[in-house]
Amino acid sequence: MSNTSSISHFLLLPLADTWQLQLLHFCLFLGISLAALLANGLIISAVACGHHLHTHMFFFLLNLALTDLGCICTTVPKAMHNSLWDTKNISYSGCAAQLFFFAFFIAAEFTFLTVMCYDHYVSICKPLHYGTLLGSRACAHMAAAAWASAFLNALLHTANTFSLPLCHGNDLGQFFCEVPQILKLSCSKSYLRELWLLGVTVCLVFGCFMFIVFSYVQIFRAVLKIPSEQGRHKAFSTCLPHLAVVSLFTSTAVFTYLKPPSISSPSMDLSLSILYSVVPPALNPLIYSLRNQELKAAMCRLTTGWIKKP
Repeated sequence: MSNTSSISHFLLLPLADTWQLQLLHFCLFLGISLAALLANGLIISAVACGHHLHTHMFFFLLNLALTDLGCICTTVPKAMHNSLWDTKNISYSGCAAQLFFFAFFIAAEFTFLTVMCYDHYVSICKPLHYGTLLGSRACAHMAAAAWASAFLNALLHTANTFSLPLCHGNDLGQFFCEVPQILKLSCSKSYLRELWLLGVTVCLVFGCFMFIVFSYVQIFRAVLKIPSEQGRHKAFSTCLPHLAVVSLFTSTAVFTYLKPPSISSPSMDLSLSILYSVVPPALNPLIYSLRNQELKAAMCRLTTGWIKKP
């Protein structure tokens, strides 16, 4: 038996049992992280440097790219380090920092996806009121509220989780630190406080999800009423990348945490956790850049300009 004060480090779940497979996972994570860093970095640079992209939609997309970069940089480097050096250790403070930043960036990502949905709803369903409902000041306030709420959410979860007494060892069944795995190590009824906070967070996430569903019902109804085929195609081209990103993010996260215990196994749990924590941040830039011609052109111009520089 151990308690919180005697725990100096945690043991993360290894990505594989053999050195050869660990090296393979290291190379796979390296490729994914480099692709995510390059793609998200290109989006941020293209939006920041392209004056014609200084619109509300691309402003929110820039913030979404920042959250994707944060998610990748929070979990993947430590997993790569452990795979390369054949270790499972993460320090107590390192685990707390990883939990905080992962909760922060995941909450910010879902919040910005909700805000972007509202942007699409207003632009398609209430175009005459777009300037009133989504002015520059309103967008700045929504972005600030998204980051602030994500910070508060992460701070509360981290403080609550690491204030619990831990007496079930220090072995985490995950390749990064997250709240459910640390709760399994708790030996006190005080974990109910964190479960209550998790319940509130889930309710807020569900509320955001229902808002997105309701908004898209209204959006599709409005799009189908557009008389010209070109207008419908343009509206769908604007919404489909966002809808694809939301679907990928929510489906993988929901299945990871709500799957039946009968089909649960360490290898499946590990695969699903990678699927929702690593894959979406790497795929989001690809989804947006493939469907948005303005963004694709700006990224091509930016890349060409870098290549031509001596």
